[in-house]
Amino acid sequence: MNTRTPTPGMVRLTHLIYALHAFAVFSALLGSATIILSFVASLPSLAAIVLNYWNRGAVRDTWLDSHFSWQIRTFWWTLAWIVIATVLVFTLIGIPFALAAFVIVSAWVVYRVVRGWWRLADGQPMPEKTD
Repeated sequence: MNTRTPTPGMVRLTHLIYALHAFAVFSALLGSATIILSFVASLPSLAAIVLNYWNRGAVRDTWLDSHFSWQIRTFWWTLAWIVIATVLVFTLIGIPFALAAFVIVSAWVVYRVVRGWWRLADGQPMPEKTD
């Protein structure tokens, strides 16, 4: 329940967190890393997830809490899919599925960063229970 109004500083911090995730995705597009590996293993994204957990209490009971949950869930689901795809690579038959998972999850990460940041810019919370 959103009972409190977030401080302007917390809104700016949430923008910064989306910017860090977006930078990780963008740098992967320009570099040699994959989007999902850059999203979970690059310094900008690791800093973003630390900021999420460090400041979660400050946004509790505000509409920003939904953005923090969205960002945290995106990070952990991406990491889970990396583990699953990595396991699939070790089986000859699983390689095409692993490659498909990397492509699909990469597109999903881009979608999550863009959609979340867009809703934040509009002052909107993220819908509940949407993964």
